[in-house]
Amino acid sequence: MESNRQMKFRILVLVLVSFFMKDCASDTFPKAQRVAWSSINFKSMLTWSPKPTNYSYTVEFSELGQDRERTPHCIRSMDTECDLTAELKNLKAYYSADILSEPMRGVSSDLVEFPHVSSEKFSPYHDTVIGRPEFTIEVSDDKRKMTLRVTDVPTALFNDRDKRLNIRDVFGDDLLYKVYYRKAKSTGKKEMTSKSSIIELMDLDKGESYCFNIQAYLPFRTPQDKQLGELSNIQCSPEGETSIFEEYGMGVIVGAILIIILIIIAIIVVIVMRCRRRKQAKNTGKEGLPLNSV
Repeated sequence: MESNRQMKFRILVLVLVSFFMKDCASDTFPKAQRVAWSSINFKSMLTWSPKPTNYSYTVEFSELGQDRERTPHCIRSMDTECDLTAELKNLKAYYSADILSEPMRGVSSDLVEFPHVSSEKFSPYHDTVIGRPEFTIEVSDDKRKMTLRVTDVPTALFNDRDKRLNIRDVFGDDLLYKVYYRKAKSTGKKEMTSKSSIIELMDLDKGESYCFNIQAYLPFRTPQDKQLGELSNIQCSPEGETSIFEEYGMGVIVGAILIIILIIIAIIVVIVMRCRRRKQAKNTGKEGLPLNSV
């Protein structure tokens, strides 16, 4: 019986020690907090807090369902961010990451498992934010068509030949553009969607200045708040110099000329009639005078 009691006592001591060691480990190596992915134009960062003091952080990441990996610059680091842009090679896949709180470099520990926190899942293709595009405006000679030439936003990705990729290289036909436009002197806004980076707007009012905003549009994404990129700066076309014929039209101008001619004719007729009446009045006055006596 005594041996059983001793064995139970030893087991109890071991359990208490393990709990004590776990609490000590948590106090020595606090867990990371506010873990989040941030990504713009495929530059994908994992961030967290707080800043470590007498410990460090190690990041482990993996494609969902695959083995975990580490990247050298995020092992026992004193930073609170990890750039995983080059590591997430399968852009359409979803990834998760763990942030481990570990001793600083050169410091050993008897702990087998360190405190860690997992991130939410993340996919570069489905989650990265697309920055604001730039574009130029070309006006046709007849001033009825405007062409917007959009510069596809460059990304943080490179191909095998170290050429920087733009969003059209990555998304291909999945990339569309939303265009918002209005007359410069109006508040009414219209919109259209284009599959191309060269956008033509037809049958616009001659000589009018139009203002434009453009943003990338990825309709395959869910939820909808991830479908639109950042809105471009507003740009307006120059106001055209229209001739009087373009401004009012030939019919209006011919009509105005006829009216002016008629007014002039009427004035001339009135003047002629007055002159005749005066002449007639003078003649009548002379005929009414008596003859001079001899």
